[in-house]
Amino acid sequence: MLREKSCGAVVFVKNAEILYLLLQYEAGHWDFVKGNVEPNESEKDTVLRELKEETGIDATQTIEGFKERIIYYYRRQGSTVHKEVVFFLIEADTKKVTLSFEHVGFDWLNYERALEKLTFKNAKDVLQKAHAFLQAQEKISR
Repeated sequence: MLREKSCGAVVFVKNAEILYLLLQYEAGHWDFVKGNVEPNESEKDTVLRELKEETGIDATQTIEGFKERIIYYYRRQGSTVHKEVVFFLIEADTKKVTLSFEHVGFDWLNYERALEKLTFKNAKDVLQKAHAFLQAQEKISR
């Protein structure tokens, strides 16, 4: 069985409310920033590179303590691929997005709207965990 590893991020900005960045892929689905780990690249290096390549955003802060791993399988050229994706939580310093060729749209949405718009259940699960983590962090800092 083929194996792939990617890293991604739940990217957010925080003003009066938290807004999450979703990307629309060419196939039509809505998901988070993510991409394959390159040789000799750390997980954090991968996610920061992918964020810059896919959105143009490089002014960020990685939120320590959040790391969510999902595993799923898909078919590619008749073979089953075991895919592992590690998600981080990243606060962006800007809402300005410059999309790469890989995407056809983006949106900054509050939690409820982002949860509705995400296409896949595993992405919704990651968002729920990220949002709960941020809410818990906010309660601690008060």
